[in-house]
Amino acid sequence: MTQALNLPNQITLSRLALAVVFFILLSQYSHLAPQPLMLDLAVVIFLVAAVSDILDGYLARKRGLVTPLGRMLDPLVDKVLICGAFILFVGPGFTDARGHNVTEVRAWMVVVIVGRELLVTGLRGFSEAQGRALGASVYGKAKMWMQSIAAPLIMLLVAHEPTWAAGAWSTTVKLVLAWLTVIATALSTVHYLIHSRHLLEESAAA
Repeated sequence: MTQALNLPNQITLSRLALAVVFFILLSQYSHLAPQPLMLDLAVVIFLVAAVSDILDGYLARKRGLVTPLGRMLDPLVDKVLICGAFILFVGPGFTDARGHNVTEVRAWMVVVIVGRELLVTGLRGFSEAQGRALGASVYGKAKMWMQSIAAPLIMLLVAHEPTWAAGAWSTTVKLVLAWLTVIATALSTVHYLIHSRHLLEESAAA
């Protein structure tokens, strides 16, 4: 029997530890006294965590080490990392002297992102309780890729705006990244709702 705490699951747990360090860095950042190196380090940690996500999935499939714990833990850690990043983006640390949020991420966007994750987690749990797997879709994967690209790029732009680009150019890029993330998140939410509709209807009929 495959051990629950096998190598892929250990990598997943290490990603959770990286997420904690990542959150500490972001929570200590203040745009009123910018520290670009702090955001650079946060980006590195985020990217290492993202690579570890690819690695643990590859090892689990390649070596036949897929476990119920891994199927539950892996997407949960991903959600913690992404949701935590975007929640902190709208915090006071990313507000400038004018009271403007420099990430260009809005609170309602974070509600959409976090709400989607809670909804899909609930649907997946309900589906598995009914004996059916609700796997990741192409929309879900596109959403994850978009979020994983947007978060580090937004941090890099915030950290290096004074030296990389004029304010208008940088602001536009951050807005585009934020909106693309919300659109990808919304599309994946609609797909999961449509995909799970028949399961909900069968449960209601029963």
